[in-house]
Amino acid sequence: MLKAIKGEFSFFKTMPENMQILLITNMIYSLVIPVIEIFVSAYIMRSVDDSSIVLLYQLAVFTGIPVTFVINGYLLNRIKVAHLYSLGMLLSGVAMSMMMFLDDLSIFMIAVSGFLMGLSYGFFWSNRDFLALETTNDDNRNYYYGLETFFYTISAIVIPALIGVLFFYTDKMNWFGGGVIIGYRLLTVFVFVLTIVSTLIVQKGNFTNPKLKKFIYFKYDKLWNKVLILSALKGLTQGYLVTVPAVLVLKLVGNEGALSTVLSISGIVAGIALYFLGRFSKPHHRIYIFSIAYVLFFIGAFTHAVLFSAFGVVVFVLSKVLYQPLHDISYYPIQLKVINLLSKKEKKSEFSYILNHEFGLYLGRFLGLVLFIFLAKYFSETTALRYSILMIAGVQLFSIPLAKYIVKRTN
Repeated sequence: MLKAIKGEFSFFKTMPENMQILLITNMIYSLVIPVIEIFVSAYIMRSVDDSSIVLLYQLAVFTGIPVTFVINGYLLNRIKVAHLYSLGMLLSGVAMSMMMFLDDLSIFMIAVSGFLMGLSYGFFWSNRDFLALETTNDDNRNYYYGLETFFYTISAIVIPALIGVLFFYTDKMNWFGGGVIIGYRLLTVFVFVLTIVSTLIVQKGNFTNPKLKKFIYFKYDKLWNKVLILSALKGLTQGYLVTVPAVLVLKLVGNEGALSTVLSISGIVAGIALYFLGRFSKPHHRIYIFSIAYVLFFIGAFTHAVLFSAFGVVVFVLSKVLYQPLHDISYYPIQLKVINLLSKKEKKSEFSYILNHEFGLYLGRFLGLVLFIFLAKYFSETTALRYSILMIAGVQLFSIPLAKYIVKRTN
């Protein structure tokens, strides 16, 4: 076992140095992701007991992201990409603090905190996508995203479990005398520490800023338009995946401790499988991994809609934990390969495609969240929680033939 681990570490050391630094940075920051994606939503749900407000928070987050992508494009001409990447990570801690340390959590402050979190995501993802594009090539991208999603999956196992212990001792055992709220505030401190460590590490990389004389375009190759449709279909679920699981678990399973247990157990299978998929799969395997991801997600959504019970939620969360990394290790290399090809063909900056792609995601996110809010308002919250994700999972199956077309055109 030890020999195998040393062998994998030696293989990692054969990768380009900037790629290694980016992976280590993302590995540390991956410990933050479960906190800001899952437990912030759980905190809002605990505070206001209204799932529509949780979705409004997420809409504010997603509105801040494309705005920041545009701002980031202009700043890249003046500020190092590593500094802007660090800014995104640090802002996530600021946004979380704004919410967790307020005594009165109003809808306005939830929206402001959400928009600020969107700004942090915008700086983080726009620069992360560019750095991933620049530090990898088509041959090692399966490995890069496999290892990165392995970090994220392991974090989805370890962090919720530790948070469950934290909530038990702060709430049930009354550590520090503040109950579960103290637990949330300790989480915020944890986030700040990790973002600072990630910021220090990424500064060690020798990253080159993109040359951006122009990065906003409104007309692209037809193949890129297909990618934008694919991004919109992807975006449909993103608002749900960081909010609805927390709401469902709190309503149908139990408290934050139960949420932690469900997330931890469901991540065990995914972790090891995903590492080896990224390690040994080839570019031609991507479409198969992509298809499996969407089929698994539909099965989970269907099971949840039919049963609408604690067991159905566990199945859905398990499918979600499997879907996300399987999707990521196949989707991102497909997207980046198209960018590599078209940036040369159309003579446009690579960042312009990354920016444009974000607006495709935003359209999907907006439509997905609006669907949930519409069903909750005009039918019932139960209807929205039960059926909206099934409707979206069904529509998303069209991503499979679309992705096959894109892959065929890039080979």
